[in-house]
Amino acid sequence: MTRPLIAVPARFAATTSALRYAAEVNARALIEAVWRAGGEPAGIHPADTGVADRLARFDGVLLPGGGGLAPQRYGAADTHDTVYDVDDLQDTFDLRVARHALDSGIPLLAVCRGLQVVNVALGGTLEQDMGGPDRQHRHVVHRVTVSPGTRLEAATGTDKTDASCYHHQRVDRLGTGLTVTAVAEDGTVEGLELADGRGWFTAVQWHPEDTAHQDPAQQGLFDALVRAAR
Repeated sequence: MTRPLIAVPARFAATTSALRYAAEVNARALIEAVWRAGGEPAGIHPADTGVADRLARFDGVLLPGGGGLAPQRYGAADTHDTVYDVDDLQDTFDLRVARHALDSGIPLLAVCRGLQVVNVALGGTLEQDMGGPDRQHRHVVHRVTVSPGTRLEAATGTDKTDASCYHHQRVDRLGTGLTVTAVAEDGTVEGLELADGRGWFTAVQWHPEDTAHQDPAQQGLFDALVRAAR
């Protein structure tokens, strides 16, 4: 059986150990999770034109983690000094990918930065920095409560899950039409969905790829994306 083709927007990297030049990359764990699910992951080059035509050949989209969105993208006047790896082309491309996937109904899974991109694409805002080490969700595995009856619950098969997180920003104002599907114990939004979306879509603030190889709940997110893409 032909594997559904899953578009994974590449992330710009200034350096990589195996290459002589700047690179376009995605985390191996993320790609392997799509492969285990039965998908054919394909990194795509961020460019500022032709998003609709380029995505037409794909069966699903995975918006991965990465650096910060430029705060000006959601109306902030200033940039917090903890915001890092902002790239204008990356922002433009990711936002267009998110909008097109949601408008067209292409199955979409958004992870970490991907969730934030979707929120901003729909008019939402972000809290630029959650505070010091006692508030940040960096290098942390914590319990997340999942709302019943959501696609997130159906994908993970649970109402509570241990989530591997690496982020210092979080959703502030929700984008239009979005509903919260998961929260951390401190109230941080950890999941989003569209109440009346055209296609399969869910977003998580954590990194399910970190533990998907050993946690069926996390692998279930990638499995659900590939099922929808079939």
